[in-house]
Amino acid sequence: MPLPDRPDLLPTVAGEAVNRDRFGVRFRVRHTTRYDYGEDVSVSHHLLHLTARPHPRQRVHHSTLTILPNPAVQAAHTDYFGNTVTYVEMQEPHRQLDITAESEVEVGPPPPLDAAATPSWESVRDSLGSLTGPEDGAEVVQYRFDSTLVSASPTLQDYAAQSFTPGRPAAEAALDLMHRIHRDFIFDPTATTIATPLAEVMRHRRGVCQDFAHIVVGCVRAMGLPARYVSGYLRTLPPPGRPRLIGADVSHAWASVWCGAETGWVDVCPTNARRADQDFITIAWGRDYDDVSPARGVLMGAAGHALSVSVDVEPLEENGAPSLP
Repeated sequence: MPLPDRPDLLPTVAGEAVNRDRFGVRFRVRHTTRYDYGEDVSVSHHLLHLTARPHPRQRVHHSTLTILPNPAVQAAHTDYFGNTVTYVEMQEPHRQLDITAESEVEVGPPPPLDAAATPSWESVRDSLGSLTGPEDGAEVVQYRFDSTLVSASPTLQDYAAQSFTPGRPAAEAALDLMHRIHRDFIFDPTATTIATPLAEVMRHRRGVCQDFAHIVVGCVRAMGLPARYVSGYLRTLPPPGRPRLIGADVSHAWASVWCGAETGWVDVCPTNARRADQDFITIAWGRDYDDVSPARGVLMGAAGHALSVSVDVEPLEENGAPSLP
């Protein structure tokens, strides 16, 4: 049964619509990472971006991080971009490391968007120096410049220019770029790794959601506009009658494009050719993947390692599971 047009009416498990006074769709997320090492690791240090991030469309009701074996040091802080980062230090020999992040979040719908009514992308670009208020210039403009994994290039600019034509509304151009990437690139999890240069992705037109998000970011920046990289998850279960989305059951990535002070950030998912909505759960954002990688570390010891990751996104109300208060 498809969702009704009214956002305050949602179907129950039996298919009957009832009034729900709530912010959005509530999810329980479980992300499990396991490292199996070939030899003992005597000491290791890790930085984790695995805690869901609150923002105007997302409330975080509950979040826990369980690590085995128990770390000698575990401390959370907020990074430069406003994300929660957890530092973990292991001081005892170990051959296996299990990290389980669990969150309960509620995600609201994106605001209505009349893409054709947004200002031209050139006027958005030219107004960056005069931003004031909650989204001040420094906060927005920092996403305009090259970053570790995304650098402007003639190839990106040429590709972007097909969407960012003279005088075109900013959001309309961003959505067109999203659809073109979805059409022109093939989702292929064997084609790239995190180390694959963006130029190679552009050349072969194959990759995964992280690559496609980087292309959006690079193209938008090549036109002089800010864009940021967003990491998170997609719901595991699609609504009845809709296909399963690419990226479910694994970490996902999309991009956020600045479309002017009135419109703000518009989140676009080129992997699935849609705006990020209530199916998208945000963990962190930054300039590119390097700012928000789920886990990174430095080890002493080990002789190689095997990595396994599993993600489960459970929509609580829609499958009849009880919601926490």
